Amino acid sequence: MNKYSARIQILGSNIDNLSMVETMAVIDNSIENKTPILHTVVNAAKIVAMKTNPELRQSVNEADLINADGMAVVWASKFLKKPLKERVSGIDLFINLVERAAKKQRSVYLLGAKEEVVTAVAHKFQSIYGTATVAGYQHGYFSKEDELQVVQQIVDSKASYLFVAMSSPKKELFLHRYKELLSSVGFIMGVGGSFDVVSGKVKRAPSWMQKLGLEWFYRFLQEPKRMWKRSFIENGKFVIMVVKEKFSN
Repeated sequence: MNKYSARIQILGSNIDNLSMVETMAVIDNSIENKTPILHTVVNAAKIVAMKTNPELRQSVNEADLINADGMAVVWASKFLKKPLKERVSGIDLFINLVERAAKKQRSVYLLGAKEEVVTAVAHKFQSIYGTATVAGYQHGYFSKEDELQVVQQIVDSKASYLFVAMSSPKKELFLHRYKELLSSVGFIMGVGGSFDVVSGKVKRAPSWMQKLGLEWFYRFLQEPKRMWKRSFIENGKFVIMVVKEKFSN
């Protein structure tokens, strides 16, 4: 058990069994008490990748707060008799936290995606919540040599929240590597492709598809070349892992 909840393990991945409301409460409490949180989410594809990537597995399992972002993981938890309360969607958590930041007069830093995408997200949030809500932003196409400079920019911004839109495992490894240097930031979260959705570059699946666990398929239809491997091969491997786990005990 960690300090937030009953932490369970599914297929080698730690997961905190929290609802969205409980997750938000944990994050609020940590910021108010100046206890920094490195957050991550897991889905079927990431759990498959963790199986063969020990560095990714370590970075996920050592995170302070881990949510299940993917209905496949929730279904697997029930099938394996370790039921999770609910899916905590990364993009929904991200948007909820930006809104909370504005209400609490805190600020966010946006890191990742292409220049035009992160700029669009920053301007959208500023137009909705006010310019002070976004302390700074930076695209994700910087070199390894520039990482420390980017980290310093984030620290200097004095943002309470850092949202990182990079692909997996790049974002997990980056955040794990600089966790200590970024400790002045109250909450750090990888948000994957959420900037693309918020900016309007990619459309989000309708709510009925989300509830049926078909959000991945909707994303595949929009970006088939980029998403086919994750959508079919990785999800297929996940199903096999779940079945093997079920009947190996």
